[in-house]
Amino acid sequence: MSRVAKQPINLPKGVELTVGNDTISVKGPKGTLVMVRLPGVTIAQENGVASISLAENTEDKFGGTARALLANMVQGVSAGYERKLELVGVGYRVAMQGKSLNLSLGFSHPVLFDAPEGISIETPTQTEVLIKGTDKQRVGQVAAKIRGFRPPEPYKGKGVRYAGEKITLKEAKKA
Repeated sequence: MSRVAKQPINLPKGVELTVGNDTISVKGPKGTLVMVRLPGVTIAQENGVASISLAENTEDKFGGTARALLANMVQGVSAGYERKLELVGVGYRVAMQGKSLNLSLGFSHPVLFDAPEGISIETPTQTEVLIKGTDKQRVGQVAAKIRGFRPPEPYKGKGVRYAGEKITLKEAKKA
């Protein structure tokens, strides 16, 4: 079994793990997440600690994956996940219109983005977007989709970028 799969998962107070025949569900203060059970993986729970074990005649390809997905679910329902995006560029700004995100990114038209179910979007300032949710994959996917509307360009660095992202700028053409 892999080193990742051998690590136990601590379940915080208020988090319940339910293992069914085909699914695994984790319920906590921020919501409930459900995952399809991976083949050959067995999940045991004792005294607030979940552990992963594999059936004897199976390959070790799902052990680490199952443990990582389960740990992400536990953290998501207890603390949640968030991604922060920054808009860099003259005239680039963002605002909420009801449940839609209105992005002005230098196009001839504003870009409207509707937040999917289970994801909340906030705009603390005109150039910041905060994406929150319980599912790590969905939060990252929504952040990547918003960033994809205007990724940072390599000459001036203008565009939508993740908070703290370093953009390596290219040198301009020399005469």
